[in-house]
Amino acid sequence: MSSKPEPKDAHQLNGTGPTPSPCSSDGPGREPLAGTSEFLGPDGAGVEVVVIESRANAKGVREEDALLENGSQSNESDDVSTDRGPAPPSPLKETSFSIGLQVLFPFLLAGFGTVAAGMVLDIVQHWEVFQKVTEVFILVPALLGLKGNLEMTLASRLSTAANIGHMDTPKELWRMITGNMALIQVQATVVGFLASIAAVVFGWIPDGHFSIPHAFLLCASSVATAFIASLVLGMIMIGVIIGSRKIGINPDNVATPIAASLGDLITLALLSGISWGLYLELDDWQYIYPLVCAFFVALLPVWVVLARRSPATREVLYSGWEPVIIAMAISSVGGLILDKTVSDPNFAGMAVFTPVINGVGGNLVAVQASRISTFLHMNGMPGENSEQAPRRCPSPCTTFFSPDVNSRSARVLFLLVVPGHLVFLYTISCMQGGHTTLTLIFIIFYMTAALLQVLILLYIADWMVHWMWGRGLDPDNFSIPYLTALGDLLGTGLLALSFHVLWLIGDRDTDVGD
Repeated sequence: MSSKPEPKDAHQLNGTGPTPSPCSSDGPGREPLAGTSEFLGPDGAGVEVVVIESRANAKGVREEDALLENGSQSNESDDVSTDRGPAPPSPLKETSFSIGLQVLFPFLLAGFGTVAAGMVLDIVQHWEVFQKVTEVFILVPALLGLKGNLEMTLASRLSTAANIGHMDTPKELWRMITGNMALIQVQATVVGFLASIAAVVFGWIPDGHFSIPHAFLLCASSVATAFIASLVLGMIMIGVIIGSRKIGINPDNVATPIAASLGDLITLALLSGISWGLYLELDDWQYIYPLVCAFFVALLPVWVVLARRSPATREVLYSGWEPVIIAMAISSVGGLILDKTVSDPNFAGMAVFTPVINGVGGNLVAVQASRISTFLHMNGMPGENSEQAPRRCPSPCTTFFSPDVNSRSARVLFLLVVPGHLVFLYTISCMQGGHTTLTLIFIIFYMTAALLQVLILLYIADWMVHWMWGRGLDPDNFSIPYLTALGDLLGTGLLALSFHVLWLIGDRDTDVGD
């Protein structure tokens, strides 16, 4: 007799009210609880307890799944409450206009940065250190490529972390900052050292002449430039991403172009200044070169320890070297094409345009790769089978003309190529960079090369990011170095081809060799 009120009380506790339930005793509605019926006593007193527990568990699982889908995982509390504060903005809600508006200003800023880098290179190429230690020219493409290997990858990682809610608390923010800054210092030091070795080898093979003081000068200049540039640009990237989140702008749209805008200019200015300052001490203080190298190498254990403390960077510390080193090799091939082309007096004016076409292509594809990576991270983890399954061989129509947000952003980025390059070419012409006269046929060939470069890069980005995701690799760490290096190779190769075709068809008015 006393068992009758218990179901009523249990129903009230469960929030279902006193109305009859299909799970009540003696009714045909026991079938949904067939898996638990063996635990019921003869009087049915345990029915409601089992129902309450199973519903609570189901509720907890549903809430946990929702939190995982939103990227707002937290281990600070076991509370199942869904009150987690405002969710980060989803890229799915962005329109073509909002994407273009957010990308336009950083894109123009990045383009003017590459124009400035080209003008700086046009000036410093006449310095004594560049004329006496010609291997410094070989360092230029490898060190300028660091922005794609390190700074753009850093910007993509932090943008993704910010968008999925992993930088919302001060503790998470500090962990992400220290781990990523330490990581890029390790990578910058190692890549700078390897770039100097490559410069020494490429300089020694054609001439058969090897100078130990010049080798130490190249090593000290390369390592110091890579370390300082990565430190400065890393701090700028952190500030940009935090500021973008505070004012409601998607960091994916602004972080990588700003990294690129300052990367070329800062790196080239540092390389020129450091190599010139060390060259002045070539005769009297040669021992300072190995000391500079030893100082930065001695700091490596400190950065390794800091990078290992963060789970977000520990994996990259061990597995993220392949794309960085291969990307440096790809950029060096582009540097060899540039070296062979500008060494011909007929094509000397190409040097001013090379940083621009390479920089614009790399900036746009880095934005697209970062956006696709963020989109995938918001729907799972690398290697998981989800609704956004990796497309191994996407068609160009799917990449550029499908209705999803990534195709929309690809169209917007592609449409920025022509107006952006027109602005940059006009700026170069006004500054008389390279003493090059712009003709209509030159602009047509230049634009064709730029459009083809970006078209290929955006398609490769769509395939590469999804392919890496399907293999369980984080695209933020692996895709951008490859894509920016391919941008350097494609841009330099297509531009060199355009200059050769212009020369063959007799467009002498361009004055590319003056």
